[in-house]
Amino acid sequence: MTALNPFLTLDYEPAFESLGEDYADPVAAASFPQHLLRFRNDDLLEQLGLSADQVQDEHFLEAFGRFEGRSPFLAMRYHGYQFGQYNPELGDGRGFLYGQVRDRQGQLQDLGTKGSGTTPYSRTADGRLTLKGGVREVIAAEALHRMGVRTSRCLSLIETGEALWRGDEPSPTRSSVMVRMARSHIRFGTFERLHHFQRKDLIQTLLDHVIEHYYPHLQGDADGGARFYGELVERVAELAAQWMAAGFCHAVLNTDNMTITGESFDYGPYAFIPSYNLRFTAAYFDYFGRYCYGQQPLACRWNLEMLQAPLGLVLPTADLEAGLAQYFDHFQRTYERLMLRKLGFEKPAALGAIAPQLVEATLQLLQETQASYHGFFGGLAASFTPAWRAGDRPWPRFQDPLNDAQQHCLEQWQELYQQALETLPLEAMDSVKDQLQQANPATVPVRPAIEAVWEPIATEDNWLPFYELLERIRT
Repeated sequence: MTALNPFLTLDYEPAFESLGEDYADPVAAASFPQHLLRFRNDDLLEQLGLSADQVQDEHFLEAFGRFEGRSPFLAMRYHGYQFGQYNPELGDGRGFLYGQVRDRQGQLQDLGTKGSGTTPYSRTADGRLTLKGGVREVIAAEALHRMGVRTSRCLSLIETGEALWRGDEPSPTRSSVMVRMARSHIRFGTFERLHHFQRKDLIQTLLDHVIEHYYPHLQGDADGGARFYGELVERVAELAAQWMAAGFCHAVLNTDNMTITGESFDYGPYAFIPSYNLRFTAAYFDYFGRYCYGQQPLACRWNLEMLQAPLGLVLPTADLEAGLAQYFDHFQRTYERLMLRKLGFEKPAALGAIAPQLVEATLQLLQETQASYHGFFGGLAASFTPAWRAGDRPWPRFQDPLNDAQQHCLEQWQELYQQALETLPLEAMDSVKDQLQQANPATVPVRPAIEAVWEPIATEDNWLPFYELLERIRT
């Protein structure tokens, strides 16, 4: 290793490590036969106080691909509810906490691996990540970030030269190790594990740690614990609203996939919805649709309710219930604001009573016609003109002729949309167009788009379509 590697000389903090041996296990990473850098996130370098010019590809490979001889890393301990059933046999099974570092804003950030080898929690699995899984996670994180969703992001993806066998991919398939940057990897399930062992003392220690590092404005507050939970409820409600507005189905909203910072992370069988269908399910194994697109707000609230069990050992139950009671108010307020932004209106208050009517009419139109969800909003952004305010109504393009019920929904929506425009002065039409373009990226990676970039990788080792997709997503 070279001392000149900027990643190896970052000012890492042992914040989580300082909690002691009750929260994680020291582990060593696997050795890999090959190291090919397939993705590097230069945007995150800037957030870490580094410049792209000073970080070479070899620095990524040395820091995040060749782990031999390095100090032990931490496999975090946690349990969780998986599809509603409590599972006490979880924990970091194919990754670990690589390190924690402050970003330019002074916020603590986690660098966590995925696919870096077996741990005490791997059970019968190999602790590896398929290359396709890594590619999919990079795409999801960058797309969600562009769409304004609070999300982890991938710092690097390295192909590691092993042949893996999977039941849900043509096998053998290629392997990779990914490094994810997130505000925290402390999960709801981290608390739930401690409740399982009835360790009230460890729950209090973890809660103090969470407040100190992620809710520092609550330190010293006599009601700091209850206020933490109330703020977490708000963050999770906002996150659920962000997913819904973005047309995103996470697919596996178990409590071990939800963090105490209310940040989206860990993208497995996710999908961006092709059309507005509340029953759309992204995971083939979600047989009963527990985590389908439309159930996501309810699933997140249920997870928050389950978190009350461990927190209830150290906080008043009445305070926790009061915090959770605000969940749907937070969700609805955020969702309406985000949907109005997708329609071009930055300040919902200016629309008055029309605002909720317009959102409802939009959803009815999308559901009745089953038009492309992202194509509908992208079409508005591409074709908006101030003339719509004067009665030259917007006409979303639909692939098939509309039946009577669909035509009725369209006419209702057009009337409300024009009324909304009329509440604004004529000089505000430019800001409507700008808002439409900002809130509705032209490229959304629905499943066919992801498969279209994976096919040349799998057959020709051609990565150009992947990089071109990322560029379109970001711009």
